[in-house]
Amino acid sequence: MDYVIDQYPPKFIRGLFNLTDEQINAALNYIEANRAEVEAKYQTVVKETEELRQYYEAQNRELITRLATKSPKPGMEAAWEKLQAQKAKHQAQLESYNYSTSANLLNVSRIWSQRMC
Repeated sequence: MDYVIDQYPPKFIRGLFNLTDEQINAALNYIEANRAEVEAKYQTVVKETEELRQYYEAQNRELITRLATKSPKPGMEAAWEKLQAQKAKHQAQLESYNYSTSANLLNVSRIWSQRMC
């Protein structure tokens, strides 16, 4: 629904979800014909998803904190250090990817809009 709200081209959405022309047209026609109902249901799903994320984050906060501060078992120090280095590298890559993806998403959207419409 985010792609529809953000007015992504139908061909772009079709490609993301590997849909046929008939499938994307049926979906978009249904959304347009039932816009208020679909958006209300979508907002309910978004709200419930966020509530669940917050619930499980709170439920697991103590466990995650405890595990993060736990020392490695004897004899596993080298493996522990390697794991921590990999986690840091992965986090840096993720942050870099998120930044570049946000910046590039607008450009991709403009390009697809020009090509597909």
